Amino acid sequence: MPNSEKIRWGILSTGKIASRLAKTLGNLEGAELLAVGSRSRAAAEAFGQEYAIPRCYGSYEELAADPDVDVIYVASPHSHHLVHTELALDHGKHVLCEKAFCHNALEARRMVEKAKAKGLFLMEAMWSRFLPHMVRLRELLAERAIGELYLIRANMGFKAEVGPEHRLVNPELAGGALLDIGIYPLSFISMIWGKPLQMSSQVWMGPTGVDLQETILLDHGQGRFATVLDSFLAHSDVSACLYGSSGYIEMPRGWFYGGTLVVHRGQETEQIHLPYQGGGDQFQAMETMRCIRAGRLESEIMPLSETVAIMETMDALRAQWGLRYPGELR
Repeated sequence: MPNSEKIRWGILSTGKIASRLAKTLGNLEGAELLAVGSRSRAAAEAFGQEYAIPRCYGSYEELAADPDVDVIYVASPHSHHLVHTELALDHGKHVLCEKAFCHNALEARRMVEKAKAKGLFLMEAMWSRFLPHMVRLRELLAERAIGELYLIRANMGFKAEVGPEHRLVNPELAGGALLDIGIYPLSFISMIWGKPLQMSSQVWMGPTGVDLQETILLDHGQGRFATVLDSFLAHSDVSACLYGSSGYIEMPRGWFYGGTLVVHRGQETEQIHLPYQGGGDQFQAMETMRCIRAGRLESEIMPLSETVAIMETMDALRAQWGLRYPGELR
């Protein structure tokens, strides 16, 4: 596809997460937000009117069948990512699929295999990985700015005051803290060290049967440990820190989106501020379009093999807790 041609997007689902990318795509160079699909035409048309989307479909099938759509952003609940991604792929569409990628690694491998068989681009929408401060962090670690890295900690937490039918705690929609917010620190640690060799955890299960809070210890071998805390019960400072043999890097409040790194080396402290405009979704959309234009089937920044590995880690944690979702493939 020539770089001069706009890439035409469709958005599948009309919830809060879909709204974020819709707002971004409307102002993103090289992108055209062409279509939206919902379970009802009224919802699609309301969404389309808000974000100036010309084509509004009352079913996901109609969206996927639109011959002018190049790529579909799957923004439905985790529980439906497999079927909606396969729907898009079966109609020849590239896919950016919201995190968590799906229920489990079995489903993730199936999605990956189908995308590769059809020669289509597929990526998990781990948007924070593409932000400027994350790019700089990877550079600092490659430069061994704090020596040998041995410890990582990261947390996310807020009080989820929702009813039992809400997607955050509804097992039918693959609810729970792990898949919704725990995946952020797990993906962050994976970005740096890959898949852990061993893991242990403690969990608190809620009345709907899904996890509301957990602490996780990951062992990456050779003395490298990472800790994760995520919670739907408690507000946290949403911070992260990386500890090395000659210094440490703080990622203060809002570590996964905040744009700030504080690098400590001995008595020296360097503050790195990398602010950006908008909500941050533009960077993953830009990466998606870059790969599609280049004929790539996946991103080297968020490779499909890593998405599968992260799902395997979460599968292992859920197995420790005895947590299975009603609709997941087994």
